[in-house]
Amino acid sequence: MGSDAVGGAGALPLVTTEFFPCDVLGARPKNDLGTMEHPIFSLATRPDRRVLSYTHNGAEIEVIPSVKGRATIHDKDILIYCISQLMAAVNAGRAISRRLTLTAHDLLTATNRDTSGDAYTRLREAFERLAGTRITTNLATGGIETTSGFGLIESWEIVRRTRGGRMVSVAVTLSEWLFRAVLSKSVLTLSRDYFSIRKPLERRLYELARKHCGRQREWRVSVDTLHKKSGSAAPRRVFRAALRRSIAEDALPDYRLEEEAGDLIRVTRRRAAGAGQGPVVSDEARDALKARAAGWDVYALEAEWRAWWEDSGRPRLGNADRAFLAWADKRVSRG
Repeated sequence: MGSDAVGGAGALPLVTTEFFPCDVLGARPKNDLGTMEHPIFSLATRPDRRVLSYTHNGAEIEVIPSVKGRATIHDKDILIYCISQLMAAVNAGRAISRRLTLTAHDLLTATNRDTSGDAYTRLREAFERLAGTRITTNLATGGIETTSGFGLIESWEIVRRTRGGRMVSVAVTLSEWLFRAVLSKSVLTLSRDYFSIRKPLERRLYELARKHCGRQREWRVSVDTLHKKSGSAAPRRVFRAALRRSIAEDALPDYRLEEEAGDLIRVTRRRAAGAGQGPVVSDEARDALKARAAGWDVYALEAEWRAWWEDSGRPRLGNADRAFLAWADKRVSRG
C-alpha cells in the first residue's frame, strides 16, 4: 500500500509517549491511503446506522456505527488535520505521538469551517462519531497485515472550555492502525481546496481520483466499481445521476471526470496548478525522480515544490526540470 506514499525508506520518525501539540501553521493536508482506497466513511447527511460490509481485491472491512451514526466524510477532516500535523512534524525531524492536543479554533479554520457556537457543537458530535465507529479489517498499514477491530480514534476529551461553553483545547488519541500509516508515511498530499468541497460524494470522488491518478496520467473505472468504492448507499441510477452532475459541474480540484462508452469513467489530471500557469515539469523529469526516489509519490513532491515556488514569490526559472529535481533531491535527502 505504501508505494504511492509520501515519504521514503529513511530513518524512522521519532516517537514519544507524551502529547504531541498540533502547532504547525499551514501544514499541507494529508490523508492516509487506507481510507482513501476503501469506503470507511458515510456519505449520508443524516445519522447512518447501517453496518457496512465491504470486500474488494482481498480487503475485508466491516464498519459498525454507534447509536450516534457512522463517522462521516466531513468528520474525517479531524483525522486529516491530525495526520497533516504529524507528517509536518516528521518532515521537520520532531518527535510525534498518537496522543495529540489541538486547538479547536485552529482545526475549524484549517478545515474551512465557521467558528460559530454551532460549529463547536458539531465538532463535538464529530468526535463522538469517530470514537464510536468501530472497524474490523485486514487492511495493512506500515506493511503489517492483521485482522483487528478498533475505533478511528481511541479517545478524546475536552481539556479546556471558555466560560461561554465553547471548547478551546482538545486531546485526541488516534488508533494504532492510523498511527502506523503515519509512521510508515502511507499518506498522500491533498489539494488545499479539498476542504472547500462541500458535497460528500464529490469529496469521495476526489479521494479516489487522488489515490489512483497520483502516479499515472489517467484512470479508467467502471461505474459499478466506482459506485462500490465510493461507499454511496444510493441506488445505482441515483448514483449515476449524481455522477453526471459532478462531471457537468467539473469542479473537482486537480482532476477531470468524463463518461466514456462501455459504462466507464475516465479520470485525468488537469494541467499544472492554475490550469497551465506556473512552471511545467516534464514527464522525463518525473521519470528521473522516480528512479532515484523510490517509494516517494512524485506528484505529491511536485505539488509541494509548486507550493514552495508560490511561497517564494514565483521566481523566474531558467530550467523548470532542473530546478524541480534539485529541490526534490534536497527534499528527499531530509526524509
